Amino acid sequence: MTKSKPTSLSCSLHSTTEAGIAGVDHVQDVPPNPFQGGRCRRGRRRVAEALTQVATEAAAQPSPPVQAPSPPTYAFLNADEAAFLDAAVARLIPADDRWPGAREAGVTNYIDKQMASAWGAGERLYRSGPWQPGTPSQGYQLPLTPAELFRTAIGAINRELAAKGTTFAKLSPAEQDAYLHSIESDDRSLGGVPAKEFFAQLWQSTIEGFFGDPVYGGNRDMAAWRMIGFPGAYASYYDLVDKHRIALDRRPMSLAEDTMGHVHVDPNIPTKVR
Repeated sequence: MTKSKPTSLSCSLHSTTEAGIAGVDHVQDVPPNPFQGGRCRRGRRRVAEALTQVATEAAAQPSPPVQAPSPPTYAFLNADEAAFLDAAVARLIPADDRWPGAREAGVTNYIDKQMASAWGAGERLYRSGPWQPGTPSQGYQLPLTPAELFRTAIGAINRELAAKGTTFAKLSPAEQDAYLHSIESDDRSLGGVPAKEFFAQLWQSTIEGFFGDPVYGGNRDMAAWRMIGFPGAYASYYDLVDKHRIALDRRPMSLAEDTMGHVHVDPNIPTKVR
């Protein structure tokens, strides 16, 4: 039997599916396509009218409320410590009208991950004493782990300001700057932590969290890298080795970025090892 060739692919989907398979001999058993000929045009028109009605009804529905971003979940910091750090890092690297600052880049989250890591617990620090004042060239000489240092110093600052009826976050920007300057070079004790030692650790961690790879919890959206034009963790520059004096105009790439541009943070990766 001779098989008739469908005249329209869009109007003969059923016939093509049922009769266009090799080895089918009884084409006459295939039900006729209800959209062939003039009925095809009417069918398409009815479908278009139905889609238009659905779209109109959907547009009339109220838009779902915009979900506010969920607050961050910290592994180490409590609410008071996080509030202090949010305010402090925002003054150390403030936002401007074009780029985010340290707070917006997630530096507090980065510091939290450090404190909750093996580094924060001091697992690679010598901790058997004796504890004596050292010279600057000898580096960190306190018996406290990094996590203990941050918790002790921030707690002392919060208690000091609470006695004055305020918190660091409630101070004006000028007052926050003045307070940070006061501990930058001061030897006064913050619960046993020299103030300038805490400031040095805070400043170092802020820089690392702002400019480090997003895989470690900071530099959200690679904003700091985009700001300074740093390309990030590209594995190969094969196509550029013979090009000189050109602007490298590429979007940054994270160590943990997949081919779709998503950064997958692995909580089991230690934040910092020294």
